[in-house]
Amino acid sequence: MKLTLRAIGAGGLKDKRKIVRAILDRVRAKFNAAASEVGGQDLWQRIELGLAVCGNDPAFVQRQLDEIGRFVERLGLAELADTRVELINLKEMTWAPGAPDEWAT
Repeated sequence: MKLTLRAIGAGGLKDKRKIVRAILDRVRAKFNAAASEVGGQDLWQRIELGLAVCGNDPAFVQRQLDEIGRFVERLGLAELADTRVELINLKEMTWAPGAPDEWAT
């Protein structure tokens, strides 16, 4: 998932970094999700976060990502401008080799 946010009350990059750090730390702690700033590092009003959740149930992963988006919005540290979600099923990827038969036991 990619979240695009507007930094509220940030007067420069230093303020923005504090906001980003607070959001990332809280998301990682609450959801055990991989999270990082993935764009807009030099723009002090724009925050672009990439978040990843793994699981074997696509519905669970979708619910988890939805909850993360709501959580970030409720924090009130930044205004949510855009959310983009992509679910990738690795079993359907042509480059992903299947496990050998002897692993099935």
